[in-house]
Amino acid sequence: MEWEFKDGVPIYTQIIDQMTMRIASGAYKPGEKLQSVRDLALDAGVNPNTMQRALAELERRNLVFSERTSGRFVTKDNEILTALHEELAKQCFDEFTEKLRKIGMSDEEISRSVKEWMKEMR
Repeated sequence: MEWEFKDGVPIYTQIIDQMTMRIASGAYKPGEKLQSVRDLALDAGVNPNTMQRALAELERRNLVFSERTSGRFVTKDNEILTALHEELAKQCFDEFTEKLRKIGMSDEEISRSVKEWMKEMR
């Protein structure tokens, strides 16, 4: 998997965001063992301390967990994964509606258009 980093945003937060999306999308499967910190850092082209910091935050968010001497694993907790999907979907929807409002669409127009677009997608 490719890592993409942008200037102006701390690398560790970008790692958190990218790994969160990989967990949500299923690229990292529930219960899957992650590579070691050193291997992930090498893949991403970052310092192992940066990767460790990102993984510690993912662990704090309960998206990954550690098993002593076995490594880190993606959560298997369906409630956490469902909440993650809902949170990410809400973020996307908020960004989407904000952009539509900036081009002058009312909430009613947005709602009507979304319904029409969904019909077209079926």
